[in-house]
Amino acid sequence: MAAATMPENLADALAAHGLMARGGFVFDDDEAAPAGPSGAAAGAVVLVGHAGSTIWPHFSRWLADQPANLADPLDCWSRETIGAIAGRFTARAVFPFEKPFLPFQRWAMRAEGLKPSPLGILIHPEYGLWHAYRGALLFETQVAEARPHALSHACDACAEKPCLFVCPADAVSSVRHDHAACLAHLRSGRGGACMGGGCLARLACPVGAGWRYDDAQQTFHMRTFAGAPVDR
Repeated sequence: MAAATMPENLADALAAHGLMARGGFVFDDDEAAPAGPSGAAAGAVVLVGHAGSTIWPHFSRWLADQPANLADPLDCWSRETIGAIAGRFTARAVFPFEKPFLPFQRWAMRAEGLKPSPLGILIHPEYGLWHAYRGALLFETQVAEARPHALSHACDACAEKPCLFVCPADAVSSVRHDHAACLAHLRSGRGGACMGGGCLARLACPVGAGWRYDDAQQTFHMRTFAGAPVDR
């Protein structure tokens, strides 16, 4: 498996919107790659995302000009922003929220060597749980470099594992993250602390604390997850 070489100037184009390339790879000859920009099978994929609150000022300014009833605004912003960048670099933009769903988590693990945390979020040795993948760029070319570096899994080195003991819905365990229990708690009226201040289990993780999302961004994500109206 070879890593994808990032096109020249792509990093600058992404950084202008608070985004960054989150690794990539060349598809193997014998795997069923999704279609690239021409409709033929893609040769390589580059993941696009962010760490910390780098996207928040850009998204917030964009959101202020949108209709108050706009559904899924962060997905809309991602589609508009990453789609425009894809056009500049002769790539096809794809997104984790679009059907038919593509294996974004497997792609991310393959591109960056990450593993899931007990919350289900991939944990990064520097960014901790404070990062996300907003889309990917599919290219037709198969330029290649060395394999991605293997990264240490922070959860394996964490002895206290505070994330397992603070969730008021008991949704976090070493076995799985109970998505339904988390959602039910947020919608029950008892999840005010999580809705207003962010996921308590996520905040308990000591890895990457300097990359924690801004309060406004945390509230936005929690309210969006719960299906509640988003304040502007």
